[in-house]
Amino acid sequence: MNKMTNFKITRRNSLLYLTFFLLSLAMNHAAAVITPAKKPVPNNCVPLGDWIVPGSGKTSQQEVIARAAKASVVLLGETHVNADHHRWQLQTLVALHAQRPNMVIGFEMFPRRVQAALDKWIAGELSEKEFLRAAEWDQVWNTDANLYLPLFHFARMNRIPMLALNIETSLRRQVAEKGFYGVPVEEREGLTRPAEPSQAYVDFLLPIYKQHDRKHKNETTQDDPDFRRFIGGQQLWDRAMAQILQQAVTQSGGAEKPLLVGVMGTGHVLHGFGVPHQLHDLGIKSVAGLLPWDSDKSCKNLVAGVADAVFGVLPHVSESFRPQFQRLGIRYEMGRGGAVILQVEKNSIADAAKLQDSDVILEMAGVPVKVLEDVTTIVKRQAPGTWLPLKIKRDEQEMLIIAKFPALQH
Repeated sequence: MNKMTNFKITRRNSLLYLTFFLLSLAMNHAAAVITPAKKPVPNNCVPLGDWIVPGSGKTSQQEVIARAAKASVVLLGETHVNADHHRWQLQTLVALHAQRPNMVIGFEMFPRRVQAALDKWIAGELSEKEFLRAAEWDQVWNTDANLYLPLFHFARMNRIPMLALNIETSLRRQVAEKGFYGVPVEEREGLTRPAEPSQAYVDFLLPIYKQHDRKHKNETTQDDPDFRRFIGGQQLWDRAMAQILQQAVTQSGGAEKPLLVGVMGTGHVLHGFGVPHQLHDLGIKSVAGLLPWDSDKSCKNLVAGVADAVFGVLPHVSESFRPQFQRLGIRYEMGRGGAVILQVEKNSIADAAKLQDSDVILEMAGVPVKVLEDVTTIVKRQAPGTWLPLKIKRDEQEMLIIAKFPALQH
């Protein structure tokens, strides 16, 4: 792991930044005064702009931040395409930074091999465009960069080191298919065997596994070998991020340890099943999990232990953060003669077109897919309201699928 430099910034400057950020939010959003009910009611258990400690009730931001700032690691969850989730993350980062200026931020969005690009970004050596290109953003994450750039700029503005937490998708897939010990040691990216999952985590993952289009999914049990390998892949993902965060805590020099903040999908934080569980196994016991809570989310999910605290946000993607280009909604890698789909995002254009995990995109609009950039280049050129024919291979059979890009809404 690269040696980190501890950067300092005055609390006064950090508070000024927080004030500016909150004022900018106030200019764009009308404030609402909400009197909390004695009993949670559906879709209003976490009012917009309020902090709730699940199982205890409403609390203040000052209390939440004061407690979280005492932890070794703070995990901030997100739904990747929800702009309000990223605004909340920025607000929370600023508040934590005011308490613990010696901070390091880890991002799920980057695989370890692009760490040099993150270092150069923080050092001011790359422009936005150069940074996103060097970090292979469109190929690795392929989500509108505008959602994340405020977080990246906050880190660079305050000289906060950024860490790439993720591993290669192909490694996760190998472990899911072969098991941890089925992957050669030299291909494990230095990872140690994940801690065994709790029974509660297994119960949580089974319905998620069944959502995939697999044969006999209704007959799948917790002892199914494929399901156990699926759990292994998820654990590896959690372990990879936990391991980088743990190393940053234990290897940092100086008397004052930095506050490690992990930015990642909510599923890695919920109930402490994922990354917190792996951090505990690695000896990091002081972990705080904070989550955004969409205002339309069912209150039955707001149970004690789901997180240390949750914050009420809007459930929809903000208009100001609509992607500046079209997105198909897949994660992929090259292989088997085209672009192999690793994951199809729910409610995406790809999902509507009935694309599936493991499909291979051979051609797009009659153009062969030969390199990673071919997919993003062709999709970005697609005009709203048009159709894109895709020649794919599924189970060794070739077929044509039409991806329909919706017209702009006025």
